[in-house]
Amino acid sequence: METIIIVIFILGYLAIALEHNLKIDKLIPALAMMAILWALVAFGIDTFPNWFDSAGHKLIEGFANFSLAERHHLLEETLLHHLGKTAEILFFLLGAMTIVEIIDYFDGFSTIKDFVKTKSKKNLLWIFAGLAFILSSIIDNLTATIVLVTILQKIINDKNTRLWFASLIIIAANAGGAWSPIGDVTTTMLWIGKKVTSAKLMEYLIIPSVVCVVVPVFIASFMKPFKGNIDNELEDEGFKSKYGPRMLYLGLGSIIFVPIFKTITHLPPYVGMMLSLAVVAIFAEIYSRRHFKLTTLEDNDDEETIGFHSPVHKSLSRIEMPSVLFFFGILMAVAALESLGLLFNGAEALKIMVPNTDIVVMALGVGSAVIDNVPLVAASMGMFQEPIDAHLWHFVAYSAGTGGSMLIIGSAAGVVAMGMEKINFMWYFKNITWLAAAGFVAGSIAFMLMRNFTF
Repeated sequence: METIIIVIFILGYLAIALEHNLKIDKLIPALAMMAILWALVAFGIDTFPNWFDSAGHKLIEGFANFSLAERHHLLEETLLHHLGKTAEILFFLLGAMTIVEIIDYFDGFSTIKDFVKTKSKKNLLWIFAGLAFILSSIIDNLTATIVLVTILQKIINDKNTRLWFASLIIIAANAGGAWSPIGDVTTTMLWIGKKVTSAKLMEYLIIPSVVCVVVPVFIASFMKPFKGNIDNELEDEGFKSKYGPRMLYLGLGSIIFVPIFKTITHLPPYVGMMLSLAVVAIFAEIYSRRHFKLTTLEDNDDEETIGFHSPVHKSLSRIEMPSVLFFFGILMAVAALESLGLLFNGAEALKIMVPNTDIVVMALGVGSAVIDNVPLVAASMGMFQEPIDAHLWHFVAYSAGTGGSMLIIGSAAGVVAMGMEKINFMWYFKNITWLAAAGFVAGSIAFMLMRNFTF
């Protein structure tokens, strides 16, 4: 039965990795794999020799002697445990995504565009890379990429030039998300899973992440696509909501408040995120009603002004639910393997074959360029049993977060930029992969040097 479960997992994994070839959204194999795996676990519960206690991070002693009733009871408890832990991550993401959509509802991100005044391609490269690095650490790398590529499309008309800029934005956004507990799904998983604390994550990874983005951007700044000036004039978008800047600062501030709330109350991060969402939503409703009254006085012919439209409801309708369901499916699928002790036993075997964990973790980073980093990090959380804030977890966060930049399909930021700018897989592989790899290796070396001489 264990062999069948592993085969199903591998097939599901391949379907996820090859979603572009199969033309099937990755959430479908993720959900199917999750349901089938847990069904097989339930059917074969009386044949498994081991069971992993996720709360205690160890194999349960004497499981082989448990009665069938005791095993079924343990299965139900384990399933509820993993559902609860997965729900913590999903509700956190839902809250953060809704806040970002509310900011966008008031055109808050146009405030960022107002800071971009230069026409020099080299200067624009450093500006966008810096914005991607900082913004992704606050609103996550996926959202930061969407925002900056959208702004890029309004500043640069030349398609080929935009491809280069968008590609470097991917590298910078992934690097920026790696050092923040709310910057990437994988770092959020490690943070909520109590593998890292926000303070230590930022302390240990800020310098490696900076190195990871500075090296490729510095090299690229001397390349032909970033020489000279952009030809087109900056566009004027006309009317902007007067509440845009206010909602931008309020929204970003409320997201930054979440780690502080967790430190003060010791409650799970999703609780603080729900509080932040409630505060942002209150102001959104108030400002929306004011805007409604003004527009109805000025223009009664606009259908949007005939009735009140809640910005919160509008923002919720724009949430990327397929991504949320994918995270649910993949996390619960990995939980099935973890519950049977397969990841624990696999980690022990891996440690014997490759004693150097640095090589294992860097291989994880390279693997995240080929396979989604969410299941890789989820697997590592079951494989390794190091205590909270062990250097291994910070290296896992860095590798999984930045390694995906080496291929266009290796990260959520890359996939969304690929869709927005129609970036060709082979074009990215030939022109950008070596830059991303150089940054990844340089950041890894920086982390290991810091770990050995300062931590």
